[in-house]
Amino acid sequence: MTITIKDEQGIQGMRTAGRLAAEVLDHLTPFIKPGITTREIDRIASEVMKKQGSTSATLGYQPAGYPPYPASLCTSVNNVVCHGIPNDKPLKKGDIVNVDVTVIKDGWYGDTSRMFIVGEASIAAKRLVAITYEAMWHGIVQVKPGVRLGDIGWSIQKFAESQGFTVVREFCGHGIGRNFHEEPQVLHYGKPGTLEELVPGMTFTIEPMINAGRRDVKEFGNDGWTIVTKDHSLSAQWEHTVLVTETGYEVMTLSAGSPPPPAFVKG
Repeated sequence: MTITIKDEQGIQGMRTAGRLAAEVLDHLTPFIKPGITTREIDRIASEVMKKQGSTSATLGYQPAGYPPYPASLCTSVNNVVCHGIPNDKPLKKGDIVNVDVTVIKDGWYGDTSRMFIVGEASIAAKRLVAITYEAMWHGIVQVKPGVRLGDIGWSIQKFAESQGFTVVREFCGHGIGRNFHEEPQVLHYGKPGTLEELVPGMTFTIEPMINAGRRDVKEFGNDGWTIVTKDHSLSAQWEHTVLVTETGYEVMTLSAGSPPPPAFVKG
């Protein structure tokens, strides 16, 4: 599969889809507190998508070798690294949860995720969430024409490891457009100056999964989807969809409720 370069019409379509995905997270934010179940979060998200006129990209999604995904979003709690399936277990004070939303609007996909701290969490959990957010942005600010994908991965890895954390290697960011997953793969580790060169019109996700303990992961249970840390340590993830512009980058999954970029991000 080759990398698809988006024209102005495609870029506009992706801006809309990206904003709508972020607005689902905005709407969910006040509901994510002790006592709510992730299944209820999923139900609310489904209602919001219906009102938007968007549809969930995950519901029924079935890549080769996987069962159909059964929910409108992914909810990954504590030591769940990614692809957590919503269930009836209430969230409790001190949990951390990643909510990952992908919507389809007029054939274009918008993909983003945020971490939520349920009630008051430990200092260690809050630090993991904050550092993972910064790690994503260390990758985003690398994006401009002429840079290579390895520069993004190296920037994320160098920062996360300097803070005492580890980077999950089995899962990565991806191209996105009229398909949920396109080329290229966007690794969150790597070597500077390697892999594909960025050109204007490329769109892809940057979505590092950062562990408090070792980077090793494993499948959990037999649902075919849920991935957890092997050592039961906490894991966090943030995700934005990014466009390569003529001069740098545009984050396509921003909304009124998006957390502001870290202080080191200029402009």
